[in-house]
Amino acid sequence: MEGKKTILLVDDDPDILMVLKGNLELSGYRVLTAGTAKEALEICERKEAELVVLDLVLPDMDGIQVCCRIRETDESLPIIMLTARDSVVDKVLGLECGADDYVVKPFDFLELQARIKACLRRRETPGEKLPPRLERGPIVIDRSVYKVWHNGKPIDLTKKEFDLLYFLASHPGQALSRDDIRHALWGKRQLYTWSRTIDVHIQHLRQKLERDPKNPELIRTIPGVGYRFSA
Repeated sequence: MEGKKTILLVDDDPDILMVLKGNLELSGYRVLTAGTAKEALEICERKEAELVVLDLVLPDMDGIQVCCRIRETDESLPIIMLTARDSVVDKVLGLECGADDYVVKPFDFLELQARIKACLRRRETPGEKLPPRLERGPIVIDRSVYKVWHNGKPIDLTKKEFDLLYFLASHPGQALSRDDIRHALWGKRQLYTWSRTIDVHIQHLRQKLERDPKNPELIRTIPGVGYRFSA
């Protein structure tokens, strides 16, 4: 039926597929099912699904690999991993390879349903339209030409440094977590050491922009949270 969101369930257990399919259809969703990674990837390639519920244990490919394969061609498709694997390592790998959420079996269907709704809602939220040119105190950032000036002097930045500065300057005064930054700059692509990677880029920006990089005034650290642009 028109208007129904399409969910792809990927699991090699036919009983789980049957139960989840029935409950989701009763909740108003259109449901596709796949028992193998091959079937799931083919459905995703045809852009038939609007959200994927993915088990990690499949007969032909590990679910982590499936998630990575999907992310190679589609960074916005919501993926919820649903699995009996409950180790911290599995959760970290799943989320870092691009999953949006991670649910451990056994689970309550109402919880899964709520997580599905949340993922779909985030996908439908329109992105914020930002101007190509930002002026923040002594700093001018022009995204149309990828150039930055500090007190009228051009500053040489790498593309990732530029993107990070633009993102921070687009939210002046706001405390931005590393997770906020990761999603803004890397999307759902793999970034296994993302926390340290972000910190290194921040250090480079401070070296290039701050009068005293050890006592930054523009890009401040918010302990336990992340960073704030204060210009």
